[in-house]
Amino acid sequence: MTVQPTNPCPTRRGFLAGAGALGAMMLAGCANKGAVPGSSTGSGAGTGVNARTVRMGTMMTEDFLPGWVAAKEQMFPASVNVEVTEFQSAQELSAAMTAGEIDMAMTDPQVSASLTAGGTPVRMRWIALGSTPQQGIFGIMVGPDSAIKTADQLRGASIGVGSNTVPEYVMDKLLEIQGIGEGDFTKEEIKKMPVRFEMMTSGKVDAAALPNSLLELGKINGCTVIMNDAQDSDGQNLSQSVVVVREAFEDEEGGRDAVADVARGWDLAAQAINSDPESYRDLLIEKTNLADPLKKTYPIAEYPASAKPTCDMIQPQLDWMLARGYLKNALFFDEQTGEFGPVK
Repeated sequence: MTVQPTNPCPTRRGFLAGAGALGAMMLAGCANKGAVPGSSTGSGAGTGVNARTVRMGTMMTEDFLPGWVAAKEQMFPASVNVEVTEFQSAQELSAAMTAGEIDMAMTDPQVSASLTAGGTPVRMRWIALGSTPQQGIFGIMVGPDSAIKTADQLRGASIGVGSNTVPEYVMDKLLEIQGIGEGDFTKEEIKKMPVRFEMMTSGKVDAAALPNSLLELGKINGCTVIMNDAQDSDGQNLSQSVVVVREAFEDEEGGRDAVADVARGWDLAAQAINSDPESYRDLLIEKTNLADPLKKTYPIAEYPASAKPTCDMIQPQLDWMLARGYLKNALFFDEQTGEFGPVK
């Protein structure tokens, strides 16, 4: 679908727009492919006379906790029957969206742009985590025996990361803020996060770009966070996870109402988690493969309710994607519609 910007980003008319990272906000660095069998849940599961089935897909990460809470505690309206399919691979989740096997997904802006560029247009409907820099943290960590103590000492370092991922984007931006360019360090391609974490802790690479769960696990094992996007982003909000819907589903009769009903249940769950986060720790542990040393102490995020992705959040990610060659053609993000469109 071709759209024109109704509220284009300021100073973004040149659009160095980006390209699709199949990144995942892994809580425990899951790397196995395939889907965990989905569960049909929600207060509308078979109770509403005309309940609309909405198939949601997600990675097994903390970002989707409101979705699991809403399903378990029947917070979704009776007008929708929400079925959740859990994936352990971002590639498998994307393939399911492309095949029309799921209608909505919790993913990231890079994957969303890639889906659209690949012929499966999606709309970003709300932020799962990342309405503030303190939510959904990523960072650069060094091992317990590393001599690196400051960001500037990352010059010349080898940094483990996966290409086309959220950690790579955050790493690049954090280093750029410090005046460290792409030619000032070496990227070591290590797709699997557990392997990346082990190579960092053992000193096989000098540093690694990791999500918050592995940063917290590293701290327990004597590792050091050199930079993260909560404290070192120069006021920028670098990373978000988002809930998206296939345009084809939302444009069907009743589709928009169904998406709005899912959003209502999600917001109720987010508010419940924020009011008493510890009551949902067991569910978080059950769903996210959280590492044993973190099960009692891992900080439960504060979840945004009714938070929409903005152009200032998304367009820089598109710019980076295009510059890295992850998209063939420039895209812009229209924050009023939640859609991506081609730059003409």
